[in-house]
Amino acid sequence: MRIALTQINPIIGDFTYNTEKIIAATEKAIGLSCDLIVFSELVISGYPPRDLLEKKDFIEANLVHLQKLVTSIKRIGVICGFVDKTPKKEGNPLYNSAVLFDEGKILYQAHKRLLPAYDVFDERRYFEPGKECSSFVYKDCRLGLTICEDIWNDKGFFSRRLYPVDPVERMIKEGVDLIINISASPYQVGKREFKWDMFGGIAKKYNVPLLYVNQVGGNDSVLFDGISLAFNSKGKIAARARDFEEDIVTFDTHREKGDLHPISGTDTESILNALIMGTRDYVRKCGFSKALIGLSGGIDSALTLSIAIQALGKENVAAIFMPSQYTLKENFEDTKELAANLGIKLLHVPIKGIFKKFLQDLSPLFKDVATEVTGQNIQARIRGTALMALSNKFGYLLLSTGNKSELAVGYCTLYGDMSGGLAVISDVPKTLVYRIAHLINKKKEMIPERIIQKPPSAELKPDQLDQDDLPPYEVLDGILKAYVEDNKAAEEIIELGFEPSIVRDIISRVDRNEYKRHQAPPGLTVTTKSFGYGRRYPMAQRYTPI
Repeated sequence: MRIALTQINPIIGDFTYNTEKIIAATEKAIGLSCDLIVFSELVISGYPPRDLLEKKDFIEANLVHLQKLVTSIKRIGVICGFVDKTPKKEGNPLYNSAVLFDEGKILYQAHKRLLPAYDVFDERRYFEPGKECSSFVYKDCRLGLTICEDIWNDKGFFSRRLYPVDPVERMIKEGVDLIINISASPYQVGKREFKWDMFGGIAKKYNVPLLYVNQVGGNDSVLFDGISLAFNSKGKIAARARDFEEDIVTFDTHREKGDLHPISGTDTESILNALIMGTRDYVRKCGFSKALIGLSGGIDSALTLSIAIQALGKENVAAIFMPSQYTLKENFEDTKELAANLGIKLLHVPIKGIFKKFLQDLSPLFKDVATEVTGQNIQARIRGTALMALSNKFGYLLLSTGNKSELAVGYCTLYGDMSGGLAVISDVPKTLVYRIAHLINKKKEMIPERIIQKPPSAELKPDQLDQDDLPPYEVLDGILKAYVEDNKAAEEIIELGFEPSIVRDIISRVDRNEYKRHQAPPGLTVTTKSFGYGRRYPMAQRYTPI
C-alpha cells in the first residue's frame, strides 16, 4: 500500500478553509498513486480549539464538514482527526476522534484514549477518553490507529508513566501490520530527537512500521513543526516531511521506503524557522497583513525586525526609531544601517520634547525624576503610546521586542516596551538572541556587527547598561533555565555553581513579576517552558521554600 503523510496548516474554526485544504491534498495524493492519505489530529477544526469546543454550533460545523469530506472524496482512503459526540449522558460530551473513510463510507473510527493535562494541554477539560484499543483491516493491512498522546506511554521509554494503559501495546497483541499516529505535537527545541528515539524504539521493539503525521503551523503561542515521519520495522526513518511548512511525503508499506525531505540542521536554525512561521501565522490568522516594530539600536529589536521581514516580506513591515536625549549617536547610525541592510524605510519619531513636556506638567507632583525609574518608565510609555497610535492609525500589528531574560525578571515596562499584539522573542533568552543573530548574518551581514557587539542598554538615563541592574546574561540565563524550565529549587541551582545571593535575587524577581507577565502580549513558544498558557502560577501568593 502506498500512503501519503500529509501535514497542512489549518486555521482554527475556519472549516471551509481546512476542508478545501484537505480536498486539495487528496487530489495531489491521488496523482501520486496513493491508496491512503493520512492527516493530523483534529485537522478539520484545527488544534487546539480550546473553549470553542464548548460551543454546540462549532461541534456541529465540524461534523457537517466531516460529512462533506466523506461524500466528496473518491478514489482514495482518508484518515483524519475530528471532534465527535459521546453517546453517554455522563462524563465529558466529546471525543477527540480519528476516522477512516473511503468511497463515501466511514469504515472505522477511533477515540483518543490518553488525554494530556500538562503544559499547554488541557484535554481532560473537554474530552472523554476512548475505551478501546482495537485494530482494523484496510486493503489487506491490519492498522493500529492512535491519536497523539496514545503513543506516548511506552514502558520501555518512560521511567514514570502518566497512564496505566498503553494503547500501542494492546494493538500489537492483535497482530497489527502498521501503527499510525495522527498528532498535533507542539514544537519545543530539542523535542524532535526525543520523538524520533521514541517512535523508532517502538517500531523496532514491535517489528512493525510506524507512521506519524503531525500538524504544522502556529496557533496563538503554540507552534507545530510538522516533520511527519515514517519508520520502518527496524526503527529507522524511512520518510520525512519538511519542518515549519506544509508538505506531503509518501511511504510504501511493501518496500518500507519513502520520501526524505530536508529539515533544519541545527537547534538555532530550527528556532529561527519556528519564530518566522509563528510570526507569519499569528499576524495573518488574526486578520492583519502588516507589522510594526519600534527600533532602539539594540539587538532585540533588530532581531525582531529581521524575523518579521522574513515572515511577512519587507513591504509589509514598518520600523520606527524614537530617540531621546539619552540615545547615543551610534544608535542613530546603527538603526539606519540596519534598515538599509533589510531594505526598508526607517521612520523617526523623537520623544525628547514629549518627555520634557511630561516632566514639566508633572513637576508639581514629581521632582528630579528624569533619570529615576519613574522617569525611565515615562520614556518607555511615551514610546509605547506612540507605537500603539501608529498601529491603530495604519492597521499594523505592533510586535513587542522583549526577550525571555528581561520578561523573567521584570526588566521591562508595563504599557511601555511591553505594548503590542505579539511578543515574538519573549521565549528566547538573551544568550540565544545573539546566536540567532549570528545565524542570520552567516551568509551576509544583515544585522550590523556593532549592534551585536555593543553592551545591552535600555538607554533611559546617561551611560545606562543592563549589567548595572542584572548579572551577566550568561549567568542570568543559566539560572533562569534551571528555575523556570527545569523547575529546580534555589539550593539545587546553587549546587550548579551559581552565587547563592544572585540565585535568590533572580528567583525573587521571577516570582514577584508574575503580574507583569500576565499582562504581556502572547509570545511564541520555543523552549520547554515559556511564560504563557503552559505556565500557571498565581500572582497573589506568599510561598517561600522551607
